[in-house]
Amino acid sequence: MTKWKKMVTGLTVFLVVLSVLVFTPGCSLIKEINPQTQQQSNEQPRGGVANAGLPGVGPDTIANIVEQASPAVVKITTVVKVGGYTNNPYFNDPLFRQFFGFGLEPQYENGLGSGFLISKDGYILTNSHVVEGAQSISVLIKNHQKPYQAKLVGADPSLDLAVLKIEGDNFPTLPLGDSNKIRVGNWVIAIGSPFGLEDTVTIGVISAKERPLEINGRTFEHLLQTDASINPGNSGGPLLNLNGEVIGINTAINAQAQGIGFAIPTSTVKEVLDDLIQKGKVVRPWIGVQIQQVTPDIANFLGYDGSEGAVIYGVVAGGPAAKAGMKEGDIVLSIDGSKIASPDELIKVLQKKKVGVELEIEVFRQGKTIKIKVTTAERPGNIK
Repeated sequence: MTKWKKMVTGLTVFLVVLSVLVFTPGCSLIKEINPQTQQQSNEQPRGGVANAGLPGVGPDTIANIVEQASPAVVKITTVVKVGGYTNNPYFNDPLFRQFFGFGLEPQYENGLGSGFLISKDGYILTNSHVVEGAQSISVLIKNHQKPYQAKLVGADPSLDLAVLKIEGDNFPTLPLGDSNKIRVGNWVIAIGSPFGLEDTVTIGVISAKERPLEINGRTFEHLLQTDASINPGNSGGPLLNLNGEVIGINTAINAQAQGIGFAIPTSTVKEVLDDLIQKGKVVRPWIGVQIQQVTPDIANFLGYDGSEGAVIYGVVAGGPAAKAGMKEGDIVLSIDGSKIASPDELIKVLQKKKVGVELEIEVFRQGKTIKIKVTTAERPGNIK
């Protein structure tokens, strides 16, 4: 019995000592864990849903940009004549209309779009299709009670750009940024009046650059593609970078898809802005030829041992090329020493020239290479 008590006593002492040894580092471990747990619980609200933002963008970044930019974004309303009698003066005589049975009165409809101020004295950028055929144009500016009547200063349908002017001063403005610096994946902000809803803001990223697009028979190039929501009425509004600079003018959407919108880059706008304001149109050099790619069949038919260049398949009568003696079947090889590898390169080289300058054009004709002097002219307005 005594031996049994001694064994129990010894076992009890051993368990007490063991529990102390285990409990002490456990307390230390708990003390080490608790501060982290407490810190995490304190920081949790900061990353919560209420303060969630875009990746890499502060929670107030977009709001601050919109607050600063939106006063310069305008809503454009137009009145367009869509029916009724013609401009023949006889139709203005009610007796004439009654005698011949013409009772149709003129009909008009309203159009909506967006734009933005680029100067304190009231110049506005927008799309040409927003104001095309407009009998009157009114502009509503944020925090202004009455709309302003605007006049069309200049337009270029081939680029879908137009400049308007309203009377006044000290208007809020938006700066034109450098669209060449924007990268695919960068965040962008679209502001406009889709369906007449002013100050609508959408965000997205640049999905692609240098996109070609054909709309109503017009071919556009170098467009920015974005997934920022662009709807009817957004046309002409700004596409902004995170510096609050305009890097594009919203111009089109793909109605058959979601998240596909397009904008004219500011690099294109800057090239023609002065012409639109000062001359009312974009003055482009023209030589009066129709061109196409050199295909193997064409090269074989013309006896041309090569694949580069631009084949002339049409020469406009009375145009600069016709006057200089250029002919159908000529293959353009260079202009002023700049090699022409394709029709696109010919267009790019020609666009950099001025109206009224003499060009030295090297062409392949009937097995020989010859040089022809051609003086550029202004491209007629009825030629796209």
